[in-house]
Amino acid sequence: MSWLSILWGLLLLLCILKPGIRSSADRLDGRVLELDDSNFDSAISSFDYILVDFYAPWCGHCQRLSPQLDEAAPILAGLKDPIAVAKLNADKFTTVARKYEIDGYPTLKLFKRGVPVDYHGPRKAHKLVSHLKKIVSPDVSILGSDSAISDFVEAVGTYFPIYIGFGLDEMVISHLAIKYKRKAWFSVAKDFSEDAMVLYDFDKVPALVVFHPNYNQQSVFYGPFEDICFWLHKEKLSYSSCSNDADEFLGDFIKQNLIPLAVPMNRETLKLLSDDDRKIVLTIMEDENEEKSQKLIKLLKAAASANRDLVFGYVGVKQWDEFANTFGANEDTNFPKLIIWNGDEQYFTVSFKSSYNMFSS
Repeated sequence: MSWLSILWGLLLLLCILKPGIRSSADRLDGRVLELDDSNFDSAISSFDYILVDFYAPWCGHCQRLSPQLDEAAPILAGLKDPIAVAKLNADKFTTVARKYEIDGYPTLKLFKRGVPVDYHGPRKAHKLVSHLKKIVSPDVSILGSDSAISDFVEAVGTYFPIYIGFGLDEMVISHLAIKYKRKAWFSVAKDFSEDAMVLYDFDKVPALVVFHPNYNQQSVFYGPFEDICFWLHKEKLSYSSCSNDADEFLGDFIKQNLIPLAVPMNRETLKLLSDDDRKIVLTIMEDENEEKSQKLIKLLKAAASANRDLVFGYVGVKQWDEFANTFGANEDTNFPKLIIWNGDEQYFTVSFKSSYNMFSS
């Protein structure tokens, strides 16, 4: 082969490899890649995971999202399972936009080994990172030592509740881990010490421990676990039609503990509650941070612990007056105000005296 042929080959290679996707080093340097019609498919095939922002230059929401992606990109690039971040001007490069049916801006899609999945999670940088880490993680992480447990807890952060099955086979919880993958972290500890039992406050196995790092709350479920559904699943037989009390109890425990005992109401927790069919006991107060409000929140947690068939939430008018006003709370209201709410449009007010009798009986 002549030097001229080699030179032409190198020039051809440089033409094919567009800036931003030409090497593995570029892939992981934390920059947001700029894509167009000519290099989009190449970029998608170059990464196991790539988040693409389909934007328009004139779009105000897109302009506010852009710095959040710039902040998140280097963090996502440094994950154990790296996630590239890219953007495409869908208003200009319409071929790709039409292919992926982009009809609004900004639209975020996560491509998992080439397969697009719509991303509807939060868009602030740190929360976006937490959600994307969750999406690309294993359904159930296997932990083989005390140090592996502590490393896992530290790595997953504090945004989602964390479930750890001590002495459990992962297949016992795998179907529920898949169902709630975007709402919690799931793991099983295969080997652990008595120190771990003390730390996570359980005294026998098998046990499923759940804790909310942000709320300093923890619960333990001791079963039953072993049942006919587990064995059918293990033998790769029909599982979807299997129904029994043990699986129902486990499912209820996991679902009920996806949210803390007393839920501070905000836009994000409202999204969590949209998938929960329990009625909501909502306490409206003047200011969540007042000492008397903090004492009341402790009482709500105690009531919630004894009434898991209900959701207990609270909101301060000072924290979210727009939401509180929808229930008739204003400056003339005698606080605290207690509401029983179906999560939609129906609610009724009860007195604290009657509510004490209701929840303590």
